[in-house]
Amino acid sequence: MTPRPFEIAVPDAVLDDLRERLARTRWAAPDVEAPWEAGADVTYVRELCDYWAGGYDWRVREAALNRFPGFLAEVDGVDLHFWHVRGSGPSPTPLLLLHGWPGSMAEFEPVIGPLTDPAAHGGDPADAFDVIVPALPGFGFGGKPREAGWNISRVARAFHTLMTELLGYERYGIQGGDWGMFTGARMAADNPAETIGLHLNFVMGRAQLHESVLPEPANDEEARIVARRRAFGANETAYSLLQGTKPTSLGIAQEDSPAGLAAWIVEKMRTWSDCDGDVEQAFTKDQILTNVMFYWAPQSITSAARIYREAHRDDAGLHPPKIEVPTAVAVFPADILPAARPWVERHYDLVRWTPMPRGGHFPASEQPELLVGDVRAFFRALREG
Repeated sequence: MTPRPFEIAVPDAVLDDLRERLARTRWAAPDVEAPWEAGADVTYVRELCDYWAGGYDWRVREAALNRFPGFLAEVDGVDLHFWHVRGSGPSPTPLLLLHGWPGSMAEFEPVIGPLTDPAAHGGDPADAFDVIVPALPGFGFGGKPREAGWNISRVARAFHTLMTELLGYERYGIQGGDWGMFTGARMAADNPAETIGLHLNFVMGRAQLHESVLPEPANDEEARIVARRRAFGANETAYSLLQGTKPTSLGIAQEDSPAGLAAWIVEKMRTWSDCDGDVEQAFTKDQILTNVMFYWAPQSITSAARIYREAHRDDAGLHPPKIEVPTAVAVFPADILPAARPWVERHYDLVRWTPMPRGGHFPASEQPELLVGDVRAFFRALREG
């Protein structure tokens, strides 16, 4: 279980094969509807893949990612891949950063420097963190579960083991969104004494998971939130149903076609971000493709999608008891599945609620300064309190 140093190193043969597959892509005809209305825009995905084949330099991105100290550590039979970046300050707070789908560890690249070395980024050294960024099991370059049952509750136990038994932290903070929200909430529910605070950029209370049980709106704001939730449920949840029931059928296609994989992921990055319909207002092509590479190069798209199937069988992971740990929520306006503050207060010890001026589902990449500022302020208040 001792962590072993690990660097991402994609073989040349994998990159050569990628370029060959991209060159042989059999493209669908442009859609008869407006671009993006019925799914990924063929014209944009083709442009993205042309850049992937001829302009994108994985080796540059790989070297940039490997500047963070990387490790593998076996927990419960799976090698967890994580970055462990020590903070520069008088007493750095351990902070676990948790991604979701279709994100990756790379999502947090823009915030690691400001969180670990605030003085070098115009901040107070007292706000420094030791940052730990793990890949969810089955995602990215870590190990893939070799048996069923790796649900949210099991992932939460594995990450708590990583933080306490392997890295030796007595207490730690958690930050996450998407599946990182569910995992972080489960960890906080199970380990309140060890959890300093829980910072979320995406949140749903127990009663908000299914559109059929949304509470009756108490005011106009809640009515708008309910309408957005129901529209998302009606128009944007096919991916979740498919990955929650037949992830392998989809995975066979995605493991074979880099263009198909890119289309699946970039459509979500566009729809879920604050980009006014232009995905490159939120992300550069390099950011998009680096995220896609965390699924393509290690062939992890199928094992990652299984988290949907596993979670649907794990009521305790999806519906933890009330979280008694101090919780902060950063509310990014373009995020999916918004919740009203009173709904969240029923299920969390909510001590901070920050409506943000912009940003969507991937704030560590979209709005790193806003996210870092809110994380610093939340844990500073806990530390001073």
